[in-house]
Amino acid sequence: MEKVIINVGRQVGCGGREIAQLLAKEFKARLLDKELLDLAAQESGFSAKLFKQHDEHRGFFNHLFHFRGTVTSGPFYEDKLSPEALFKFQSDAIRKAASESSCVFIGRSADYVLRDMENVVNVFITADMEDRIECVSKVKMCDSETARKLIERKEEERAAYYNYYTGKKWGDSKSYDLCVNSSLLGIENTARLISGFVREVISKKEVNCD
Repeated sequence: MEKVIINVGRQVGCGGREIAQLLAKEFKARLLDKELLDLAAQESGFSAKLFKQHDEHRGFFNHLFHFRGTVTSGPFYEDKLSPEALFKFQSDAIRKAASESSCVFIGRSADYVLRDMENVVNVFITADMEDRIECVSKVKMCDSETARKLIERKEEERAAYYNYYTGKKWGDSKSYDLCVNSSLLGIENTARLISGFVREVISKKEVNCD
C-alpha cells in the first residue's frame, strides 16, 4: 500500500490515542499527537511552551502576554502572533509531515488541514459516557463527578477550536469518513475495524485512479 494518512478525531476517554498507536503500528506510520506542537515550534521559531499551553483551544490569546518573554517582540511579534498565525504554523507542520511519510494524526483539525491530500481517511472515535468517565477517573485519580466535568470542559474546548478553524462541526458524522463507538468492540478490535476500513478505502481509490 502506498502512503496513507489517517486523521483521528476522538472524544475524551474513548481510547483514541491507544487506537491511533495500534493504527500507526499496523500501517508503519508516524504517530503525531502532541509531537506536532514541537514541530510547529521548530518551523515557526517560537516557543514550544506557547503552543503546548494553548493546545486545541480557541481564544487562547487572552493568555498570550503571560508568554511575552518567551517569544519574539517588535513588529514581527505584532504581525505574526495571532490565533490564525499559530494555527497556520501548526497546519504547515501537519502538511510537511504528511508529505514525507504515512502518518496517523490525532486531533488538531488535521482532517481539515489535509482535505486536499490523496489517500487520507478521517475517523472519529466515540465511547459510552460511563466508559469514558471510568477511564478518566483512573487516569486522573478522581471521582466520577470530577471526571465528567473534566470530559465536558475538554470537549467544549476541542469543539470550539475545531468548529472555529474548520467551519464544520466537531463530532458530526458528516465531517468524517467513519465514526465508531469503541465501547462496542474494545480498543484492539476497534483498531482492527478501522484498519480494515482504511485498507478498503485506499484500495478503492487506487483502483479508481488506474
